[in-house]
Amino acid sequence: MTDTGIGASVKRREDFRFLTGRGTYTDDINRPGQLHAWIVRSPHAHAKIVKLDTAAAKSAPGVVAVFVGADMAADQVGGLPCGWLIHSRDGTPMVEPPHPPLVTDRVRHVGDQVALIVAETRQQARDAAELLDIVYEELPAVVSMTDAIAPGATQIWEQAARNTCYDWEFGDRAGVEKAFREAHHIAKLDLVNNRLVPNAMEPRAAIGDFDRATGEYTLYTTSQNPHVIRLLMGAFVLHIPESRLRVVAPDVGGGFGSKIYHYAEEAIVTWAAGKLAKPIKWTAERSESFMSDAHGRDHVTTVELALDKDGKFLALREHTLANMGAYLSTFSTCIPTILHATLLAGVYTTPVIYAEVRAVFTNTVPVDAYRGAGRPEATYLLERIVDVAADETGIDPAEIRRRNFIPTNAFPYQTPVALKYDSGDYFTTLDMSLKAADYAGFEKRRAEAARRGKYRGIGIATYIEACGIAPSQVVGALGGRAGLYESAEVRVHPTGSVTVFTGAHSHGQGHETTFAQLVSEMLQIPMDSIEIVHGDTNKVAFGMGTYGSRSLAVGGMAIMKAVEKVVNKGKKIAAHLLEASEADIEYKDGKFQVAGTDKSKAFGEIALTAYVPHNYPMETLEPGLDETAFYDPKNFTFPSGAHICEVEIDPDTGVTRIVNFVASDDFGRIINPMIVEGQVHGGLGQGIGQALLEGCVYDPKSGQILTGSYMDYCMPRADDLPSFNVATHNVPSTDNALGVKGCGEAGAIGAPAAVMNAVVDALSALGVKHVEMPATPQRVWQIIHDKRTAKAA
Repeated sequence: MTDTGIGASVKRREDFRFLTGRGTYTDDINRPGQLHAWIVRSPHAHAKIVKLDTAAAKSAPGVVAVFVGADMAADQVGGLPCGWLIHSRDGTPMVEPPHPPLVTDRVRHVGDQVALIVAETRQQARDAAELLDIVYEELPAVVSMTDAIAPGATQIWEQAARNTCYDWEFGDRAGVEKAFREAHHIAKLDLVNNRLVPNAMEPRAAIGDFDRATGEYTLYTTSQNPHVIRLLMGAFVLHIPESRLRVVAPDVGGGFGSKIYHYAEEAIVTWAAGKLAKPIKWTAERSESFMSDAHGRDHVTTVELALDKDGKFLALREHTLANMGAYLSTFSTCIPTILHATLLAGVYTTPVIYAEVRAVFTNTVPVDAYRGAGRPEATYLLERIVDVAADETGIDPAEIRRRNFIPTNAFPYQTPVALKYDSGDYFTTLDMSLKAADYAGFEKRRAEAARRGKYRGIGIATYIEACGIAPSQVVGALGGRAGLYESAEVRVHPTGSVTVFTGAHSHGQGHETTFAQLVSEMLQIPMDSIEIVHGDTNKVAFGMGTYGSRSLAVGGMAIMKAVEKVVNKGKKIAAHLLEASEADIEYKDGKFQVAGTDKSKAFGEIALTAYVPHNYPMETLEPGLDETAFYDPKNFTFPSGAHICEVEIDPDTGVTRIVNFVASDDFGRIINPMIVEGQVHGGLGQGIGQALLEGCVYDPKSGQILTGSYMDYCMPRADDLPSFNVATHNVPSTDNALGVKGCGEAGAIGAPAAVMNAVVDALSALGVKHVEMPATPQRVWQIIHDKRTAKAA
């Protein structure tokens, strides 16, 4: 390890421009002659559009144009596509209803796009929206999944019987039923994984531009994967050849999954820019984001765990209703299926598993991936049912986990739900967390809290995550409609400086630092000589973007392969210059050297020779030192860990305070420990937010969002979080040469179950067996009040 290479806690290079206000976000970009857009959205959850008169709006001051769904339909604009095809248990494909960028005759959730106002200023466009004469005929709305699938429920889509998108199953049903019949004990739990609003720091924005002279379109957008947006929007929606469509995702202020998808606003402003031959900017207001950004989670689940007399797990089964919202978002269908059920083994040796997932349409905002994407939902149900089983069998929660862990010498380990884990050591990470949390001394702290009139609890969650989403052939076999490889180009300039073009996208991960560290380590050159370029389809040949903690395991490996190609070509050039055999050339310490001699050429000399080939093997080598590589991983990577949360509850107010949180994780080989720790902190904050504070709520009758702003949707603040105690025990992945596993989502996966297990433990003396998320003060106080009242009676 060097001061800037792999393993060094280098400060993030990109932070200087962010902290000094020099970042360039989409809303910071202003094009010459730019116009401004306002999206008119439905105030109703479900309604027919009876009348839509645009005349008054068109004559408003500053208004350039008003467009409606019929205008886009007349241009044969396509619908927003779903990127993952799931089949029901009977083999029929899922119901995939149309998803027009602007609706034509019917709205299906509050916030559905009805019209576009384009004006000289944003305020003029907003004012003109008030002049649209729209008459709606309200229809019954359904926001609850149980209501949506009930006989006689309102049909959101005629083609989706009982509002079902698909009814999917996975696993060994017969084997599970047999194991349950023979089980010594069965634990059962009904639970809800609450709906969340992503709330990235930067709201979404989009600028469409059109060059009349060339016929080329440009979209500037807040995206995690610009190439995927170009593919989806160009091929399926606007029918623009990729050669005439550029997508730029500049600095992006957080995504957490919500900026993966192709949104209607991107297509709308790009299409409108072509119609008007003018740049058009749209930026969401925060309240607009609540009803237009894809939401996360929203599962209703029944889970059962079968055990033998010694507490060994025999079988697991779940039945889940998964909310799709009113339309299918880009990757929505794979979240509760492929990215969820395949993780139900967790870190345990459960022999047989069976999952039933029914995806349901409701009159709500579409639901898609949110930090963890199916993995937090799987971990939550699994770690909650394990704690229920521990309570019912009288086995300590840590001990019942140890009894069922996959042995350290059992890897590679084939789970019963398709995945094969390459490496792991779950015993050590649990032991580290137990020691750091002083688990053995907890009962003393519980007693001390009781003397102060407080309830104290401790909770454990041992999780695993599947990162990278790979390989592409397997993804395709499971219904994915695109490959999930990654690309990289490493361009060495004549002076020896290096530019790396990566298909991964950075929106808070620190790629400009960690990717540079990787190249610095391999080439033994200063980080200052390395530039990382991403986010522009005109600069980067292709890429699949950033999500699923894939950046290093997939994007980093593509960079590594490209650097290796550079070094191999450099050896050929050096062999010619040094009059030696290529086999005798080795590269180390930034030099190409003849093994066993002092004859060498510096990296910069080789780079210059490649571009100024006065003495160059032209007959066997092309000039230049620029290499491209694609990497398609052969397997997921599997980070894991043990999180322990300790809480104290005030029975008079219901306030839950986290007094300690310990996270011990296995992320494989770590490139930058400081960045990893920051990623863990962020994930823990979001996981705690889900457990204690956040929850998107709809009115069951009107379908209105009741938590449509920060007045009602509670985000975690600094004083809601403890000082985290984090550590790593890293077992390298054996499925990629870097040995990396991924870390970006881990905190959000392990934290909710750890927190809720602690809350239930704190209230266990009252006979509480389960508390739904979020464990808000009102909810916790009500539970305590009801239990005390019942006891007094």
